[in-house]
Amino acid sequence: MSEPTLRAFVALELAAALRERLARAAAELQLPGLRLVAADNIHLTLRFLGPSQARQLQLLEPALAASAAACPKLQARIAGAGMFPERGSPHVLWIGVHTQPDLLPLQGACERAARDAGFAPERKAFQPHLTLGRFRERPRERPMLPALELGDATLERLVVFQSELLPERARHTPLLTFPLTGAA
Repeated sequence: MSEPTLRAFVALELAAALRERLARAAAELQLPGLRLVAADNIHLTLRFLGPSQARQLQLLEPALAASAAACPKLQARIAGAGMFPERGSPHVLWIGVHTQPDLLPLQGACERAARDAGFAPERKAFQPHLTLGRFRERPRERPMLPALELGDATLERLVVFQSELLPERARHTPLLTFPLTGAA
């Protein structure tokens, strides 16, 4: 009998007040066909894992705990809206996350931990962003975006989330949480 799988990812959690501000800013854009991400689902993904078995997540735990313990709380500036893909008809609306250099070693540690736990290597280059919405129908022309600037934030917790795709929206449930406690 095969082990059940769940859909999972590793992310930095945002404060609830910041998630609410991000959701309001996205709603104010009033872009036709954009389905907004629920405020409680906005996070900074460091490594999407996809289908995951419990034993793989157990293998991830010590490496992620050590990485979080070595990383100080991260100061970030939340600014600069954009869309993926960069050319052609957009599918995703995002806002940028600009941090000090400590983010890249943490993301690299998450990637190594994922590979060591049996996940395939990530093919896309890491680009720090927060997904605000997805276009249900891709617009033919790229909408003009204002220069979104939401200010500074402190990122304090690394979390492994389970992601369940429900008919009305995705539900993200924290499975493992690791505080960032390294010296700055």
